[in-house]
Amino acid sequence: MENLFDNISYLPQEDINTRTESLIGFESKYDRAYSNLKLFLDPDAIQDWSKKHHGTILPIVKQLEEKYSLIILEGDAGTGKTVSAEGIADRMARDMKKEGRFIKLSTRVRGEGLHGQMSNLVNDAFEKLSTEAGKKRLAFLLIDEADAIATTRGTSQMHQEEKAAVNTLIQKIDEIRKLKGRAIVFMSTNRLHYLDEAIIRRAAVVLSFERPNKEERIELFQKSLAGLDLSPEDLNQLADLTGQKDSNPVGYSFSDLRLKVLPEALAKAYPQYPLGMEHILDAIKTIPPSPEIT
Repeated sequence: MENLFDNISYLPQEDINTRTESLIGFESKYDRAYSNLKLFLDPDAIQDWSKKHHGTILPIVKQLEEKYSLIILEGDAGTGKTVSAEGIADRMARDMKKEGRFIKLSTRVRGEGLHGQMSNLVNDAFEKLSTEAGKKRLAFLLIDEADAIATTRGTSQMHQEEKAAVNTLIQKIDEIRKLKGRAIVFMSTNRLHYLDEAIIRRAAVVLSFERPNKEERIELFQKSLAGLDLSPEDLNQLADLTGQKDSNPVGYSFSDLRLKVLPEALAKAYPQYPLGMEHILDAIKTIPPSPEIT
């Protein structure tokens, strides 16, 4: 079963926390995810609250048992979905003062030769998730590129075995409710419209990830280039050049800037020269933005 997963991380983890601190716009996404899940992440606490303030367990508290601990992260490639899922899981473990396990389902298992085994693989993944969840331990399962597994069953070209895998996935999402919030599933996708509607309906929250706006691009350059003493005018110019325009209708993604443009600028300067505006501007001219996935 180990080949089924890319990795299993123990939470909380300082490396994940450090990466999270560098994410642009993370706090608002975390607040939305946590506020939607905290009501049934700790059922004992919410019942104690209800008894304390209302003298009984309110019907609405009991209805929380019907919610699904599923978070969908949707948006274009390179917008931070995977690292945000890790960050949300790590922060939840910290805030609730519990251990955590973050399990990432390997994208390799969805290769063409394994379609016939997909239902069994889904079963195995959720069995591992359930095993890792405990009274004082949260378990998180990330299904990246979820549209490869959870494609809408309304597609006429869909094979019967693929429909069976989607049915199994829905069944397993239903079943983890008995763990009362100790097991949480993240699904990330570049194509929300490809996901089966029954899965989308079960999501406690759908978080949308977009390419950075101008303010976010300025913040990214400020953080990544701290120490270069760039002026506000410099930062504004970089943000304008990497945004939407006629020749570039989608703008640069977070990963375009962090992993392509800025390393390219560094390569142009190192080792002969200090990194400067001219190298960054040249890198922007050299590296086009990644195409939008539709």
